[in-house]
Amino acid sequence: MHGHYLDPALAPEGVRRIEWAQQQMRVLEEINRQWEQTKPLEGLKIAACLHVTTETANLMRVLANAGAQVALCASNPLSTQDDVAAALGEVYGIATYAIRGEDRDTYYQHLEQVLAIEPQLTMDDGADLVSTLHSRFPKQAAAMLGGTEETTTGVIRLRAMAQDGELKYPIVAVNDAYTKHLFDNRYGTGQSTIDGILRLTNHLLAGKIFVVAGYGYCGKGLALRARGMGANVIVTEVDPLKALEAVMDGYRVMPMSEAAPIGEVFVTVTGDINVIDAHHFPKMRDGAILANSGHFDVEINTKALSELASAVREVRGGVDEYTLGDRRIYLLSQGRLVNLSGAEGHPAVVMDMSFANQALSAHWLYTNPEKIAPGVLAVPEELDSRIARLKLESMGLTIDTLTAEQKRYLSSWQLGT
Repeated sequence: MHGHYLDPALAPEGVRRIEWAQQQMRVLEEINRQWEQTKPLEGLKIAACLHVTTETANLMRVLANAGAQVALCASNPLSTQDDVAAALGEVYGIATYAIRGEDRDTYYQHLEQVLAIEPQLTMDDGADLVSTLHSRFPKQAAAMLGGTEETTTGVIRLRAMAQDGELKYPIVAVNDAYTKHLFDNRYGTGQSTIDGILRLTNHLLAGKIFVVAGYGYCGKGLALRARGMGANVIVTEVDPLKALEAVMDGYRVMPMSEAAPIGEVFVTVTGDINVIDAHHFPKMRDGAILANSGHFDVEINTKALSELASAVREVRGGVDEYTLGDRRIYLLSQGRLVNLSGAEGHPAVVMDMSFANQALSAHWLYTNPEKIAPGVLAVPEELDSRIARLKLESMGLTIDTLTAEQKRYLSSWQLGT
């Protein structure tokens, strides 16, 4: 047994599902085809804290095939797919520490177990691994080669660390790559969040008043998909530019205090705390559904909701009913990421690009001969463009190229009207 997971007997089903996802991850497979031969990550130790899904399994497989020693733990207690964890440990030989529903102590024990391999590189989803490394093992943090970060929330945390002078090694903000956030955040989060809500509730979204808190790329994708299901979408925002963009995209925009009495489904995708707070719950209508698709379970103030409720009971798997007077409010997945706890997360075809960014960024950090200063770094532009080209090729698509005349025109200033 390589690691700590629920049941080794689940491995065959995990393998089948990993192989199913693999068919949709053609960019990552092209990287794998090249790296299996050249072994460019030979000697590299990677500690990864990611959602343990079929897509993540394919990234781990590619890194291991390239010669890296990899240890993986879950980045969220409810996002682990137990059959995938078993397959990684039993079949692919990758040390995996993840059990769906693990408690807080087990979660952090698993973080420490992946750090026990003394990695040179971290691969994070939410920055818990980086945070633990800096707070518990500062000497180890100072010796790190580099790291990558997958999420908006994690990048925010890392920039705060860098600003405070606490970040001890360079970390590539994979989330900020165009081939990540324009697709994974928008189309992946949009579809998978709707998928999670529907699986948990079996409600019809057509005609529902659907409130999206936050209009970043995750919020954009979610609003687009909710409207596509026939919902009447309201957006709440604190950024005037994003709010204006939502208006121009055809959505109603208002503060959460105004949306609370009229919304029927509320989803938070902001990366901030208490976006739906104690003073919002008493205003909500009977039957309101609350869900979160941000990385951490802090966007809905679940503690305040519990304190306001006279009774709490689970009415369906992943659906808790809170009684407030004569009204009932339904919280999905305990306020954790509904797209991963209620469904299977992003489709493999978009995670293909996100994880190609992870793989290529790790390779770039490992093979870059220069000493890179601590801080949050952008994915090199050439890697972003390479992934986009590979994705188009995998889809059988070609695009135009500039002629010599066009290149001269774009690089000159003399020609005008």
